[in-house]
Amino acid sequence: MGESHVTLDDLRRFAVGRSLFTPVTLKAAVEKLGFVQADPIRAPARAQDLTLRHRVRGYRAGDLERRYASLGIEEDFFVNYGFVSKAVHALMHPREKPRVSADPPRTRKGRVLAFVGERGEVHPRDVDAHFSHGTVINYWGGSSAATTRLLEDLHYRGLLRVIRRERGIRIYGVRDGASPAVDAAGRRLRLDALVDIVVNKYAPLPGLSLSGLVGRLRFAVPQWRGDLKAALHRAKGRLGHARLDGIDWYWPAGERPDGRSIEDKVRLLAPFDPVVWDRRRFELLWGWPYRFEAYTPGPKRKLGYYALPLLWRDRVIGWGNLSVVGGRLQASLGYIAAHPPAEGAFRRELEAEIERVGDFLKLEADVRAPAGPVRARPSL
Repeated sequence: MGESHVTLDDLRRFAVGRSLFTPVTLKAAVEKLGFVQADPIRAPARAQDLTLRHRVRGYRAGDLERRYASLGIEEDFFVNYGFVSKAVHALMHPREKPRVSADPPRTRKGRVLAFVGERGEVHPRDVDAHFSHGTVINYWGGSSAATTRLLEDLHYRGLLRVIRRERGIRIYGVRDGASPAVDAAGRRLRLDALVDIVVNKYAPLPGLSLSGLVGRLRFAVPQWRGDLKAALHRAKGRLGHARLDGIDWYWPAGERPDGRSIEDKVRLLAPFDPVVWDRRRFELLWGWPYRFEAYTPGPKRKLGYYALPLLWRDRVIGWGNLSVVGGRLQASLGYIAAHPPAEGAFRRELEAEIERVGDFLKLEADVRAPAGPVRARPSL
């Protein structure tokens, strides 16, 4: 049922308050989120670390990779590539019918799978050295090791798993046991659960964003992509809902978007943080178009290589570019308004957030620099 009394302020506070929950343990945070998007760029840390630092007690950059093997989680593809809880992983597999879930030993994939099984765990270079498969053209037009692509394919199909990483490189092992096949009733239940996980992470969602995210589940469950349209229809019937200024908004059933209180706190958010990930929602809630510009040519950038949205209370008022130069944390900030907030509370909280980033990066307090130059409002 729609809630006509919901305001944009309600939705904004709801988006911030429900996502930036009270910090918990690392395992509990991954399970609560269901999925943490990964990105290899480190500026000043990887996206998964920047996301988790707000939601995990005492989190330090690299903790997810260091503790991955003991957390009982998986690397896998959900709506993007990243880390998923065991429960989410189980909902997505098997991605192929059991009869084709393993290649005969005589095929190339079968030989690689057998080799990994014999070794127990492998680095891609070990497989490449053993088989010397050469190169293939990857999706971006470059050249990559054919064995790496084979390992990635076997991982995606659920036959291998990432055991851990060494210097950012995936170390693979054979997955224990095959996932059972799912009947029609089970498929429907799983799809509804996957949609609810998407909504739980990114709510409140405008209708077009909900449709887009459910469509992206084709990467999580390619075997059921034909059923996603029906899953979206069911979701719209059960989720919390309101229509505001001609836009339908959706959130988890049983929750209410009004009455949220927000801390007087400054946060620098990752480009892929759940609060800012949906660029359509971002512009509706905060009134300006945030863009991720790491792959934009330098002269065309308006915010910076890896601009981190700057959240004050429930408003994203600007952005920051952080770097560590000569052991010093440097922060260059930009604001959408002509000037940053004049409140003393904002200045104190901004300094506290820079301090928190220093702790997260394990920098000594005496080598942290205060916030750097302030940029005027750009032409967005």
